[in-house]
Amino acid sequence: MWKFLHSPAAIISFVICAGLLLSAFFASWIAPYDPFDLTSFDLSNAFLPPAWMEGGKWQFLLGTDDQGRDLLSAILYGLRVSLEIGLSSVYISVALGVSLGLISGYAGGVTDAVIMRFCDVMLSFPAILLALLIDGIIRVILPESMHDQVLIFAISLSGWVRYARTVRGATLSEKKRDYVQAAKLFGVSPTRIMFTHILPNVLGPVLVLATVQVALAIITEATLSFLGVGVPPTTPSLGTLIRIGNEFLFSGEWWITIFPGVALILFVLSVNMLGDWLRDALNPKLQ
Repeated sequence: MWKFLHSPAAIISFVICAGLLLSAFFASWIAPYDPFDLTSFDLSNAFLPPAWMEGGKWQFLLGTDDQGRDLLSAILYGLRVSLEIGLSSVYISVALGVSLGLISGYAGGVTDAVIMRFCDVMLSFPAILLALLIDGIIRVILPESMHDQVLIFAISLSGWVRYARTVRGATLSEKKRDYVQAAKLFGVSPTRIMFTHILPNVLGPVLVLATVQVALAIITEATLSFLGVGVPPTTPSLGTLIRIGNEFLFSGEWWITIFPGVALILFVLSVNMLGDWLRDALNPKLQ
């Protein structure tokens, strides 16, 4: 806590990140309009500029999009959608990667070799390409109503490898320590040793990695949505809003894509800076 208070960058990043998180969480109360309510759309209000520009209306502070949808409300709800997908995918990636990393590092031998070679295969594909491939395959099998779940699954499968390799390396070091050997002598089961004794001692790097991966997962979601294979166009997310606005960027309606892009940049940048601070704070060499 003392280090945090003496780091202006960490404080500013935390304030921005917390503000955006709270705005997304309380979007139902903060947003002037509900972007999911089609009855609130009025095509006569389409392409209105921000309120401080000529032709703008103060009831639409950041302007409107091509459907007459309030852009501020769409950004708040879109940030919530992006955060839900990003946090859910990171949660699944952490659970899968940490479990396989513990098993690989503790078991060793053939088990370790098989898991690590599978990780090497996964790392040979770019994350966005792998997410596109998984998303395209699963969409053929599952109904359209499960697009969000498909997107979460695709992003999580493209991100678990980093956790597995990180935890595996830490487990190889921890399993040689005296407390693990003592647990073996007392007849403690391997599963309990891995998840009760070793896991708490390897969580530091995982927390740092997870913090950064939240930002990467949101960028991946935005990229997939921008390419048209993410969430449906009717569901506001930062990626879909940027894609919609990109079609009108050079016709003068710049606010439709700029404001969602600024919200995405602010959140990703603040999360990355918090991750950098957390990495330094948990590094014993910098104590």
